Amino acid sequence: MAISGHRIYTAGRLTQSTYFKLRLTNIKDTGIQFSMKMRMAFILGVLLLAGCVAAPTYGVQTISASNKCFRYEGRFDFADANSPVVVWQTSRISIDFEGDTLTLLFDRPSWQNFFNAQVDNTTTIVEVNEGMTAKGTTFTGLGASRHHLVLSKRSEANAGSVHFNGIQIGDGDKVWLPAPVTYKLRMEFFGDSVTVGACNEDDGNDQWDNRRTHNGMLSYAAMVAEAFSADHRNIAVSGMGIITGYVDVKAGEMWNRIYPKASSVIADLNAWTPDVIFVKLGSNDESFTRGHKQPFPADFNDGYISLVRAIRVAYPKAHIVLLHGGTYGGMHSKPLDAAWKYIVEQLEAGDKNISHFVFKYQAMNHPRVAEDRKLADELISWLKEQDFMKSYK
Repeated sequence: MAISGHRIYTAGRLTQSTYFKLRLTNIKDTGIQFSMKMRMAFILGVLLLAGCVAAPTYGVQTISASNKCFRYEGRFDFADANSPVVVWQTSRISIDFEGDTLTLLFDRPSWQNFFNAQVDNTTTIVEVNEGMTAKGTTFTGLGASRHHLVLSKRSEANAGSVHFNGIQIGDGDKVWLPAPVTYKLRMEFFGDSVTVGACNEDDGNDQWDNRRTHNGMLSYAAMVAEAFSADHRNIAVSGMGIITGYVDVKAGEMWNRIYPKASSVIADLNAWTPDVIFVKLGSNDESFTRGHKQPFPADFNDGYISLVRAIRVAYPKAHIVLLHGGTYGGMHSKPLDAAWKYIVEQLEAGDKNISHFVFKYQAMNHPRVAEDRKLADELISWLKEQDFMKSYK
C-alpha cells in the first residue's frame, strides 16, 4: 500500500471523485436536502477530519512532516511532529515520491540554514535564511516516475535552525518510505569547527559571514562515516571549548542536548546509540586564552575528563576515540599538548574501551575539503587496523 498525503490507495484504487459520488448518494438517500455546494463542503470537511485526503491547494497536495514515509536521521527537535526543527549539521531527511514537481516546505528559520537537496542523482543547495525568501526549494521537470529525495543540513547548528513542514507534490501523486539504508555501525563526533567542516569550501581566508561555504557533509567526520558505511551524528560547535572559547556554551553543557546551548532540553540518548564515539576538543581553549594573553585554563584537564566520563555513562558499550591535532596551532601548543597527553593517560588507564589518535597533517587555517580528505584518510587507515573495528568490516 502506498500513501499519498493523507489519501490511502488500495488495490481497488477508490478515487477521490468516486468517493465523492458515493458519499453524495448516501446523503441523498437519508433525505437530507443539501445544495450541491453545501454537500461538497460537508463531504470535504468529513474527509479532512478523517485524515483521508490532503488539503486541496490548486493541483498540489501537502505531505506533512509527520507523514510516516519520511525518514529522519539526526538529532531533531520533534516537539511538534508536524513541524520538526532541523538543528544539527549532517542531519538527513529522506522520502520517495512520485511526479514531475516537488517543493520543500520550511518555516521560522533562525539566522542561516543551508542544505544539500539531492533528488535522484542531482544535488542542489537550498538556502533558508532568516528574513529572506527561501532559495532552491522548488524542483520541476523531474518526470512522472518515482524519485528519491535526501535533504542534508550542511551548515552548523550554531549558525541557525529551521522548522521543516514537509513537501508539496502533484495532486494524486504518491509517496513511499525509502528503501532501508544498510549501515554497518553508528558513529558520533563531538568537536568544534574542524569537526563541523567550517570554512572548508572557502576560497582564500576563512570567512564567517556566509555559511554556504561551511559544508558539514564534506567534513572529515562525514568522510570517515562514509568510508565505514556508518550512520553518524555530528554534534560539534565552532568556537566551543572545554572551559573557554569563542562562544559562551561549553562542550560539557551541550553534548547531550537538542540545541547547542546549555538551556536546551536534553535529547533522548536512548533513541540512537553509537558504536564508536570521537572527541576532538581543546583547540579553542588554547587559541582563545593565547590570543587574549591569558594562561591556559587550569581546570581544562578536569573538564575534559568529566566530559568523557559523562559520555561513557550515557553510552557504556561504545568505544571512545580521543582525537588531537589537524591544525597547526593546536599541534604546536605546549600547554594543550601536555594537557591532552595527561588526559589520555588518565582515561585509558581506567577504561579499556578508550583509544587515542593524533593527526599528522596540519592545516594552517580551517581545513578545506581537500585537507578534510587528508585528515579523514589518516583516521580511516588507523581505524582499519584497530581491533575494536574488526567486527564492522
